[in-house]
Amino acid sequence: MDEKFVIGLDGLKAGSSRFDWRADGKFFGEFENSEILDASLDVGAEVTKTASFIGIDCTVKGTVTVTCDRCLADLVLPVDELIRLSVRYGAESETPDEDGREVVFLPDRETGLDMGQILYDYVCTGLPLVRVHPDGACDPEVVRYLGTPDAASAPAAESQNPFASLKTLLEKK
Repeated sequence: MDEKFVIGLDGLKAGSSRFDWRADGKFFGEFENSEILDASLDVGAEVTKTASFIGIDCTVKGTVTVTCDRCLADLVLPVDELIRLSVRYGAESETPDEDGREVVFLPDRETGLDMGQILYDYVCTGLPLVRVHPDGACDPEVVRYLGTPDAASAPAAESQNPFASLKTLLEKK
């Protein structure tokens, strides 16, 4: 994994520190079976450290390119994620979120937090389940072969439905 997404917690001074990164297609290509073909993301992390608390507020903004589920062409989707973490040392335990923060547990001697996997997970889970172009924006050549009726031919398709006459039986009652 790319070392640039590691936050060195060992040498971090008390107070607030800022980290800025860029994540691109190469970053997502390092993950096995990634559905993200390309990306242009700006990542900013604000780390707050006190004697008893390490909090990370991370923003991820930009775009990712995935495959359209309908026409299989490239589809560019916006990304705007907020990641709020609380870092704890020691054994993982059943701890609820702290003030809306996800708790990340690190081994006692760990000196840094690799944000790479966390960024990947948040971006992937933030994408819509169905990824399609807006109506009319899909590749027309592919849509033609799919036989997907457009809005103009929808009434014609309904009249060809063999069950359309059953609909009138319900209306008569």
